Amino acid sequence: MLRLGITGGIASGKSTVSGMLREMGFTVLDADSIAHTLIEPGYPAHHKIVRVFGRSILNSENHVNREVLAKIVFADRIKLKQLNAIVHPRVEEYIVSEFAKLERGGSQSAAFVEAALIVEAGLDKRLDGVVVLWCEPEQQISRLMARGFTEEEARRRIASQLPVEEKLGHATEKIDCSGSLAKTRQQVEQLATKLREVRPTI
Repeated sequence: MLRLGITGGIASGKSTVSGMLREMGFTVLDADSIAHTLIEPGYPAHHKIVRVFGRSILNSENHVNREVLAKIVFADRIKLKQLNAIVHPRVEEYIVSEFAKLERGGSQSAAFVEAALIVEAGLDKRLDGVVVLWCEPEQQISRLMARGFTEEEARRRIASQLPVEEKLGHATEKIDCSGSLAKTRQQVEQLATKLREVRPTI
């Protein structure tokens, strides 16, 4: 089974492409959802995050308020690195474990993990390939603003990640998400066809 990553800048189409792949029968792990689980009370990452960032990031039920934490880390690169150092190794360990379970099941030619920071976290070194999605920066900003971000917040989020040109340099496959949904789906279908071959190489 091929272990593949789906990555790209924020608001570049990762969730859309992941949804299409799931419709086509592929398992796609969501690194964000995994990270959200692993920072819940009772997990070691929760205690470490509170120790580093203080109890002001907790809500009344002792859960991490992700919006509060995000405002802190996206305004300070050092704090963002501290958070990533706590969360990323645990997420990676979980993903590797899930891939191993899927492979033992033996029913899939490929499985994916969707994550914004595959390259930044070095996870690409533990994968068989990386599918990098991209769109125009103006599209990223407008999509983020449609989600409720200010333009300044959107630009800050984009600037906190590797430039898309660098991510594309790590790609084994590229999907252009700057056009219509139909054009994106066509590219995803082509990838799915390739992956369903007996022993695909991408």
